[in-house]
Amino acid sequence: MNFLDLGPFSRASGTIKLPGSKSISNRVLLLAALSQGVTVVHDLLASDDTHVMLEALRTLGVQWEQPGDGSTIVHGVGGNFPVKQATLFMGNAGTAIRPLTAALALNRGDYHVSGVPRMHERPIGDLVDGLRQIGARIDYTGQPGFPPLHIHPADAQLNQAPIRVRGDVSSQFLTALLMAAPLLRASGDGVEILVDGELISKPYIDITLRLMSRFGVQVQRDGWQRFMVPGAAQGNGYRSPGAIHVEGDASSASYFIAAGAIGGGPVTVEGVGRDSIQGDIRFVDALEQMGANITLGEHSIVAHGVSTKHGKLRAIDMDFNHIPDATMTIAVAALFADGTSCLRNIGSWRVKETDRLAAMATELRKLGADVEEGADFLCITPPSIFCGNAAIDTYDDHRMAMCFSLASLGGVPVRINDPGCVAKTFPDYFAEFGRIVD
Repeated sequence: MNFLDLGPFSRASGTIKLPGSKSISNRVLLLAALSQGVTVVHDLLASDDTHVMLEALRTLGVQWEQPGDGSTIVHGVGGNFPVKQATLFMGNAGTAIRPLTAALALNRGDYHVSGVPRMHERPIGDLVDGLRQIGARIDYTGQPGFPPLHIHPADAQLNQAPIRVRGDVSSQFLTALLMAAPLLRASGDGVEILVDGELISKPYIDITLRLMSRFGVQVQRDGWQRFMVPGAAQGNGYRSPGAIHVEGDASSASYFIAAGAIGGGPVTVEGVGRDSIQGDIRFVDALEQMGANITLGEHSIVAHGVSTKHGKLRAIDMDFNHIPDATMTIAVAALFADGTSCLRNIGSWRVKETDRLAAMATELRKLGADVEEGADFLCITPPSIFCGNAAIDTYDDHRMAMCFSLASLGGVPVRINDPGCVAKTFPDYFAEFGRIVD
């Protein structure tokens, strides 16, 4: 089916068990593959993006199996992929192609890496530049600065000169370099990585560092500008923790938490809570500033409607550099606010699965909102009455589809085009959303 009609709805309540985090899942799969030993991964996200990573690892000679009990068993290769020549298709999975590219560049093999057409429009040049600084040999086979890539066998002796990388385009470039650095035969203090400019999405780097620690590599950092990664020569290669649990996806939680606030609740999401390692848990702080009633448990979050006298969310003006993915949910929640909301410092939206700034502005206007789109901000004035029967285009972007489902709580029907794009991270999203709304 190429569209899905939702609503009109006015209430939301119920309980949702979250799927595993995409960011954690793909990091864990690669770390487990690069480790010594066998890792049992519990609650791995089952989605297009993790499927892409799993199939790429299998192609590279990494053995894994899923015995049917909800676990994925990964047999680590100790930092050395057995297959030295391969062609890898990475779809539109940024969390897969970028870290894997860095690992392949240090693996002394011959690899061709590509993705869907949109992936070939998403920048990777800053990562390639960083890898070239230590002797990696990577060619662009299409437009310079973008996939597809041809990765050649690295020189016999890669150097450990400090790696400089921009921090203001995508935090995934730094994540990729951090995760690959322990594969170097570094001497002395290890590998130094320096960040030029402001580092965006810092909470995602924190996820990377925490997971590397779980696999035995402790990274030292000086603020968010300098990172020291021990190399394999110091006996600090990756080691399996034995078993690891994947938290529920905090970005996916945002849709249901917002639904509970807009639709009265209570809506409970299980699988993520106050101690989450995911930065997107801070979405709760923003929604609370908008007047939502939210209770954080150890492994759950409950949204109970709003506390404002007029029953609407409050308009906000905030910097959302730290949680760009979850901010898309705030953009749609702004339709239910009492004035103009401004979402700032979200320029990274331009290089995601689609140009999310342009896409979000276009689709919000279909619902009657007045939207000002800047280079790195959106200001959203909600309509006095929602435009009914809006057909929301999703641009093959899972988060566009999921966040605009919330518009159906505005008392008008909403059509979501290409709803199947949610398979990237949450294949059952619309079935779960349908269980809590009426």
